[in-house]
Amino acid sequence: MLGWYPGHMNKARRQIKDALPEIDVIIEVLDARLPYSSANPMLNEIRGNKPCLKILSRDDLADPAITKRWIQHFEEQHETRAITVTTTEVGTLKRIPKIVKEMSGPVRKDRPVRVMVMGIPNVGKSTLINSLAGRKVAKVGDEPAVTKRQQKIALPSGIAIIDTPGVLWPRIEDQKSAYRLATSGAIRNTAVDYLDIAMFAADELLIRYPKPLATRYKMKELPKTPEDVLALIASKRGGLRAGGEIDWHKASEVLLNDLRQGHLGRLSLETPEDIPEPIEIDEDEPSSDEPHHQQ
Repeated sequence: MLGWYPGHMNKARRQIKDALPEIDVIIEVLDARLPYSSANPMLNEIRGNKPCLKILSRDDLADPAITKRWIQHFEEQHETRAITVTTTEVGTLKRIPKIVKEMSGPVRKDRPVRVMVMGIPNVGKSTLINSLAGRKVAKVGDEPAVTKRQQKIALPSGIAIIDTPGVLWPRIEDQKSAYRLATSGAIRNTAVDYLDIAMFAADELLIRYPKPLATRYKMKELPKTPEDVLALIASKRGGLRAGGEIDWHKASEVLLNDLRQGHLGRLSLETPEDIPEPIEIDEDEPSSDEPHHQQ
């Protein structure tokens, strides 16, 4: 199973829970390519009735038709609004303080609206905060989990932002979500097997986006399997060793980097229909540790 939960994230969970009573609005930054998998289930446990603004970042990398469906999905939830952003669109970013103030309701005039910004590692949270502040106040990096502690940032718009460390949950139960996160780069590269993740990505692309895949790698015929996809990429991108041996890591690296950088076009890795149904336990069924008697 894929899993990743450094110790500082457990500390971040406690910090978030302790700070929430003083917060007016929560902003959760999600990856527009995988809004379900990049959401933190912990938020639903500790949020209570706090209003929540879902910001789908990297909108310029996601499939616009699928993103529309995600916006509608979130807007149907209690006390929730959803918008898309790319950090270069100043007009969209200017809307955020106004939306936050609308969602917060009445706040004392002698204090700002307190907003907590949450997001898993490498989702664009720090970039968003810097854009809102108009200066570099949150550290940005290509590797996940750059932010290690909370910080408070006052904005001229009357908003006070509480930045939190990137938080993943203790155990990723849905392995498809885990693989999507790894495909997007949210899980540190040193914590995953490149070939394993690339095989998953190639399989998803064959199903969801065969045409962009074929176009990017000039495929005359669409390969039948993920292995065939990576073998073809290796042959075209310098991934063949002496004697024609395939460099699987090189081929995997090419595919994942291309996908993450948007070189295959605007792609989404999941739709609202990919959200798994809640598991219902049948109380009449014997538990796994009870003996089963044969008739």
